[in-house]
Order: sequence, then structure tokens, then C-alpha cells
Amino acid sequence: MIEPHAPAPPGTPPPWGGPARLPVRPATGRFLVLTCVFVCAACGLVYELELVALASYLIGDSVTQASVVLSVMVFAMGVGSLVAKRLRRQAATGFAALEVLLALVGGCSALALYAVFAFTGDWGGVWANGPRVLLVAFSLAIGLLIGAEVPLLMELIQRVRRQDPGGAVADLFAADYVGALVGGLAFPFLLLPFLGQLTSSLLTGAVNVVAGGSLVLGLFRRDLGRRARWVLLTANVTVLGVLASAAVLVDDFEQAARHAVYGDDIRVALQTGVQEVVLTGGTAGRPLDLYLDGRLRVGGRDERRYHEALVHPAMNGRHARVLILGGGDGLALREVLRHADVRRVDVVEIDAGLVRLARTDPALSRLNGHAYRDPRVHVATADAFGWLRGAPTGSYDVVVSDLPDPGITASTKLYSQEFYGLARRVLAPGGRLVVHAGPLTSRPRVFWTVETTMRAAGLYTVPYRVAGRDTGFTAGPDRSAGTFRVPHDWGFVLSSPDRRPVLGLPPDGPPPRTLTTAGLAADADAAEGTRLGGTRVSTLVHPRY
Repeated sequence: MIEPHAPAPPGTPPPWGGPARLPVRPATGRFLVLTCVFVCAACGLVYELELVALASYLIGDSVTQASVVLSVMVFAMGVGSLVAKRLRRQAATGFAALEVLLALVGGCSALALYAVFAFTGDWGGVWANGPRVLLVAFSLAIGLLIGAEVPLLMELIQRVRRQDPGGAVADLFAADYVGALVGGLAFPFLLLPFLGQLTSSLLTGAVNVVAGGSLVLGLFRRDLGRRARWVLLTANVTVLGVLASAAVLVDDFEQAARHAVYGDDIRVALQTGVQEVVLTGGTAGRPLDLYLDGRLRVGGRDERRYHEALVHPAMNGRHARVLILGGGDGLALREVLRHADVRRVDVVEIDAGLVRLARTDPALSRLNGHAYRDPRVHVATADAFGWLRGAPTGSYDVVVSDLPDPGITASTKLYSQEFYGLARRVLAPGGRLVVHAGPLTSRPRVFWTVETTMRAAGLYTVPYRVAGRDTGFTAGPDRSAGTFRVPHDWGFVLSSPDRRPVLGLPPDGPPPRTLTTAGLAADADAAEGTRLGGTRVSTLVHPRY
């Protein structure tokens, strides 16, 4: 409710805001306030991007996570601005306290979110949604504190040198927006690649608390009593100590959290620049598992069943020239190279680090049969969509799409009608395209959306699925914590641009260890029995996954 009062004459200063007693000239003081606005805006945007990036990695579906963070933070910023109106009488003290709290909350947000994901992920019950709840809580808290900065900074800049409100707002928001630009660019190009998600958020908190504390204790110290100055100084030093201690211990924390997520058998954990790659097992008779961004991509107990089902039905026909999209681990490549009459295989993988690991890691290279040593293999480091746009028409007999699950937002364009149209264009007459379309039993609508989209691109399709019996994490887009021993399956769609392909095995090819022609026919019948009607085509501008 708006309180009734007589309006003040234009230009009348508020009763609590006389000119500040500054240790520098007003022009210098004004510059220092705007510099602090710039730094705080950069830090605020880094907190926001940290939450989006970490939530997308831990929870999945980057569009949903970005929408939640942005909408909650913008709402909270508005609430924070309203609440901060009551603090303008003590603008300097209020701003310093806000920055201390924002540095602590924002700097530790990524650490706390990762800790809840890693250490409570297998508790089940209400803890199953722990990361999502914490994401909203941090978005709300950080948004409230960022929103409260603006009214207080406006009061401070007016106390340095009073000017017309329009000019003050213009100066303040110019510094704010430029700072946001710098923070937005620094996060993906400097902080994330060189420091990682956890250390970069801690460093941002340290910068935030130093900027706020320096402005108030340096420029506006005469507005504070002796006790207030000591309290603020102690709070700033304490928060800096907490952030510095966390930065020192962050490597040990990451190692402990990684063991909590993947178990104690981790051999390799690296950030390639595209994704986090973790290898467990592979020695002393233990099966090798490969995780990409926390999701199981290769389960050593039954990977052969998956890769044989993906590759061998597509090789039933001419297969002199083969294209593999994705599959940087080399396991689909291993199955292709078992066919002696293959003349050339092109592998298009976006992550050169994964290919390098598949070449050099003893356990993984042994599992893929040292496939990358074969002279018939040619590797291109590129995004599959962009690479297909420049590929020559009709150049491949077989295209194997061994790409991340369609339920992951970053992969949706690789399961679009446009993508399948490009793949169809590179197929020679009579060629075949096979696509991994996700688990059929647990996500049938996703699977049948893939099949519908392929048909919309002019392909004749044969859906099929094979059962798997891996234990541990699911291979889907959302890592399900805990261990479960019920069978799951993999869904595939075999297709051709000319006619409906025959689902079978090459009569003169190497015999698979886990497949038979009769078994494939039964798998196709089982898949067809789950067909859903009403699925719609997924396109670049209207994804359906």
C-alpha cells in the first residue's frame, strides 16, 4: 500500500541522505562507486551462469534449468529492490552487509549444490529432488541480494554528488550492464576452462566481498561508527577466510564427491573442454565403465550387446564406406572393423579428448580392439550436424548414429528432422542409417518421436530393441542414483531412403556374440507392439524431446 504524504519539491534531498564526507574528490568517489557497480554486476552474472551450468550438468535439460534460474532470480531481484528501500537510511552499512552475504551465498552455491547431488543422491525419498530444491533456493537468495544492491547503490552515488535522477539511473545501469557483459564473457572463456565450476564461484565470491568492503570501508568509512567499521571488517575477513579455505580444499572435496558418485574404482577423471570424462574399472578383472558428464555411456558388463545391436543389422548390405557419428570411445568402430570388406570408416566426434583417451588408455583401447590404429579409420573433430552439412552427397553405404540420448537438451538437434534429412542426403542408393533412440521401455514417447521424425525426413524405418542387464546408473539423460538390477533395454531404428530395410545380420559377416537373426525379428515385433500414436515430428525450431 502506498503511504499518503506530501510530495517533496523537485531536487529536494531525502532527510537521511546528506552529502557524504569523502576522503577523495566527488568525481573520484563517483568513479569508485560506478567501478563497484561494474564489479558487482559481473559477479552477479557469474553466480547466475554457474548455477545454470552446474544444474544442467547435474540434473540435465539445460533449457529447463536455465528457465528456472533466470525466472526465479528476476522475480527475486524485484522483491529485493522493494525490501532494500527500507535500508536506504543506512545505505553504506546495508550495502556492505549485502555484499558480505552475497559473496558467501553466491561463492559457496556451486559447492553446496554439488555436495547435495554427490552425497545425498542415493538416499532416495525427499532427497531425490534435493538438487532441484537447492537450485531454486540459491536462485531466490542470490536474486534477492542482487536486487537489493540497486537502490542502495543509487543512494550512495547520489550522496557522492547529487544529480538528476535520470542521469544517475543512466550511469548506474550503464556500469551494471557493462559489468554483466564482462562477467558473462569471462565465465565461459576464462573462469570455467581454467578454474572449473567450483573454484571459479569461490573466486567470484572473493572478488565480490573485496569490492563491496573496499567501497564502504574506504570511501564511506566516515558514515560508519567505530564499532560498525570493526564489525564489517571482521565479517569481510571471515568470509574471505571461508572462501579461501574452501578453494584450498576444493580438490579434495571434488575427489571425495566424485567417489561418492562413481564409487571408489575411478581410474581417470578429466575435463576435456567439451565434457567431464570418467573411467572406472578396467583392471584386475573389473568391467570398464565410461561416464560422460555424470551419465553412463559405456557399461563394461553389456556394452558388447549394445554395440553389436547398433552396428551389425546396419551392415546387412553394401558397407564398403561407413560413417560413424559420435562413438568417440571406439566401440562402435570396433564392430564396424570386424567386417573385413569395409574400405573406409569416417568417425565424426566433437570431443577430441575422448578420442585421445580411446587411443591411449590401456583398458579402453583394449576394449575397443585398438580400433583407431586401423589405417582405414579417419577421424574428424566436429559437431555432427555441421559436418553433415558439408559432406558430399551419396558418399556412404552405412551411417551409424551413436550419439547422446535424445532426452538431453544439447542433443535434440541431432535427433531433428533436419538432421535426418542431412544424414539421408549422404547415403548412397540402398544405404542404411541406424540410430540409437534411447530406452524403449522407460521412455517410449521419446523413442517413437525419433522414429516419427525419421519417417518425416523421407526414411523407411524398422524399429527394434534389445534387452540389457547392466547394474548401476542408467544410460538416460537423468542420472538415477542407486543400484538397480532389473533389465533395461536399448531402442534402435534402422532406416533406408529407398525402401524398408530388412532387419537381419550379414550372411557373410562375422558372427555376433549376442545377436541372432531370429532374436532380432522377435525384438522388432516386441518394439512394434509398444508403438504409440500421435507422436509429432521434432524439428530445430520445435523440439519434441
